[in-house]
Amino acid sequence: MSFRLAMRIYLHDYGGHAFLVGLARHLARRGHTVRYGFSATNEAPQGDLAPRPDDPASFSLDPVVTAPVDKRARSLMGLVRRRQAEARFGRQAAANVRRWPADVVVAANGGLDTVAALMGAARAHDAAFVNWLQDVHSVGTRAVLARRFGTMGSLLGRAFEAREGRLLRSADAVIAITDAFRPLLARWRVEPARVAVIENWAPIADLPQRPRDTAWARAHGLAGHPVVLYSGTLGMKHDPAALAHVARVLAERVPDARLVVVSSGQGADWLAARAEALSNLVLLPFQPFEAFPDVLGAADVVVAVLEPDASAVSVPSKVLAYLCAGRPAVLSVPADNLAARIVERAGAGVVVPPGDADALADAVVALLRDDARRERMGAAGRAYAERAFDLDAVAERVEAVVTDAVARVG
Repeated sequence: MSFRLAMRIYLHDYGGHAFLVGLARHLARRGHTVRYGFSATNEAPQGDLAPRPDDPASFSLDPVVTAPVDKRARSLMGLVRRRQAEARFGRQAAANVRRWPADVVVAANGGLDTVAALMGAARAHDAAFVNWLQDVHSVGTRAVLARRFGTMGSLLGRAFEAREGRLLRSADAVIAITDAFRPLLARWRVEPARVAVIENWAPIADLPQRPRDTAWARAHGLAGHPVVLYSGTLGMKHDPAALAHVARVLAERVPDARLVVVSSGQGADWLAARAEALSNLVLLPFQPFEAFPDVLGAADVVVAVLEPDASAVSVPSKVLAYLCAGRPAVLSVPADNLAARIVERAGAGVVVPPGDADALADAVVALLRDDARRERMGAAGRAYAERAFDLDAVAERVEAVVTDAVARVG
């Protein structure tokens, strides 16, 4: 293993995701001093955010505590309040960074106000700043605002896009999770030499394959039933109506099957409002991280859904955890989305066109009725994860990016 110059790295991940806190721990084991910041009040699936006995002394956790950000806002005033909450979070996160002198600050999964505040904190330390682009927030925001508020919403969305472009241009380096982001970065005049593509991964060491019949499955009444699972954030961009359609089709064609949705967000609220009419729907909140392997293991088929206009700005990372579980996936996403390309390349599932709820339901039912195909695809997904999710290789690429960013500041 080759080590680069040891650095003090502040990695801020608003979501507290398992794969990024795992990377932070791994970078510390590779000789860096790493502080991992995250939202302590975020409603999303999170990783192991408590100190571990085997954590290196050079690793520390930095929870950012503010009032939860309400992402369900529908009115203009609700959107204003959400923006104010995100700005408060950004100020607190930046204050935490200022108390810890870093060589480089890496920001992932934060809103634009958080990114701007963290960049300001980095500049105050003369530290390098790396923007890890997990989602292009402003493009999706503009589409939502235009749908809700017409021309005024579209103009406001343009302002968000302009701001995100400025933040990306000002970063010392940008990590994009897919090549599909490159055309947009070019349009925003982000210097190509500062852009590196590092695809996301899942923490395979923390996601062992589990049997279908576990205490967790029995506790939720799933033992002995075919299970179709959706686990992860469920916003309106994930088309919850398609999941409701799957539930109705299962009730007719595989009556003993259960559709299990482990989530929160606007889409989960939408399903909850219709739960009485969907007797085979099991709607659960996010589960503790230590239970996640059993959650995935309870499934016979796993599902991900993404609307077409979100494809260019979002990659459903839940699919990567699905691969670790060794369960076949049915994706209702555009064929050019990175998740679709991975699943097809690995032979780990089926991709159907987004917006075609019948095709989604048909693919799920076909897999439930074909044991051999499910086992073959599940094994192919696990094999892909074991080959591709090499944390040393990821860490080396991240080290290269942050080293270059520090050199630019120096």
